[in-house]
Amino acid sequence: MRINLTSIFVDDQDKALAFYTGVLGFVKSREIPAGAFRWLTVRSPEGGDTELSLEPNENPAARTYQQALLAQGIPATAFQSDDLDADYRRLRTHGVRFTTDPTDMGPVRIAVFADTCGNLIQLYQPA
Repeated sequence: MRINLTSIFVDDQDKALAFYTGVLGFVKSREIPAGAFRWLTVRSPEGGDTELSLEPNENPAARTYQQALLAQGIPATAFQSDDLDADYRRLRTHGVRFTTDPTDMGPVRIAVFADTCGNLIQLYQPA
């Protein structure tokens, strides 16, 4: 077994696609119509098999879960960075709002930002 697909709930798929590609630098992988929404995935431009699905939070349970995580300051997911400080500076130039500036946390260095789509995302770099 392996993980090739994971998902995150978003409040607007178009806004999420613009943020995850235009700001974070991921590339669109799949866009397949699915009723009123789309099966919409992005992946790292560096390759690899893992895709991130930008799932609409239309299901009330999904929206409640997403809002609860955000209200408690809990990141919905985490992305690894090869240079956390450089990514932090780059994202700030794009107006990304960080809730946690780069911080050493034992075996990792982390930062947390808002993705503009209802989520907090943690960036981490192994020490």
